[in-house]
Amino acid sequence: MSVIKSVVRGVGSYLPERVLTNSELARSVDTSDEWIVQRTGIRERHIAATGELTSDLARHAATRALADAGLVAGDIDLIILATSTPDQTFPATAATVQAQLGITQGAAFDLQAVCSGFVFALATADAHLRTGSFKRALVIGAETFSRILDWEDRGTCVLFGDGAGAVVLEACDSAEVGERGILTTHLRSDGRHRSKLFVDGGPSSTQTVGHLRMEGREVFKHAVGMITDVIEDAFAATGASADTIDWFVPHQANRRIIDASAQKLGIAPSKVVTTVDLHGNTSAASIPLALDTAHKDGRIKSGDLVLLEAMGGGFTWGSALIRW
Repeated sequence: MSVIKSVVRGVGSYLPERVLTNSELARSVDTSDEWIVQRTGIRERHIAATGELTSDLARHAATRALADAGLVAGDIDLIILATSTPDQTFPATAATVQAQLGITQGAAFDLQAVCSGFVFALATADAHLRTGSFKRALVIGAETFSRILDWEDRGTCVLFGDGAGAVVLEACDSAEVGERGILTTHLRSDGRHRSKLFVDGGPSSTQTVGHLRMEGREVFKHAVGMITDVIEDAFAATGASADTIDWFVPHQANRRIIDASAQKLGIAPSKVVTTVDLHGNTSAASIPLALDTAHKDGRIKSGDLVLLEAMGGGFTWGSALIRW
């Protein structure tokens, strides 16, 4: 019996021109390139220019994803933009991107799950497409985290960067696409951990934007267990395993977390896509940025089994398994 599946048709990304290296950071905060690389694996990150907004990054990534899919903006009837750094409190940055692309049909909205945002948005788009409510979706992760960093806090300012990534999903009949498409998604959250990673501002609480605050040791302590939890669920739901996946594309937060998670799951290092060294932690943008990198350099090919995972403030965490 045929069913509707959400198939990846295209992928694209965008990084601001400005590159901030560890050595440059060390001139303004008590740190060093060696200290940052040893603890995080990060060597540089991109920073949005003055006046360059999250919607600008998202639009560029979306345009490139559409080109990769061989589609035009008018083919899209759903936009879900995962971000923790919207242009404004409202309207949704997704609606701004919709207007910039010239799309006048369908729906556009933001989704906020911090670093897990792209996986949450992917699962949400998949659910809408499979019901037949929409035909094609742009799922975007875009962030300008540089705008919410305390640049005097070496424990956080060295970790994050700006960027955007996007995928085009299309609702397809399984009789036509076979095994391709999103096979399973698993989402979790636990608000008891909110104080371990948060922003100390907001319209309702302080009427300010605030700055990112993090208890790094606590986040690291919980990360590996939470990540493996949802990946094991994905394996159980599909019969896949560490041996049968072709690529593991984790949230690019910290090289030590990535390596520890892959090791615990028995995923070979050669299957792990890592871009954290060049991008830093771009929150909801990190997975689609890494996907686009591996797609463009020829690693991820049609038919490959691709495993995604992320964890973010809240805590939120989730996984997705895709037949490319």
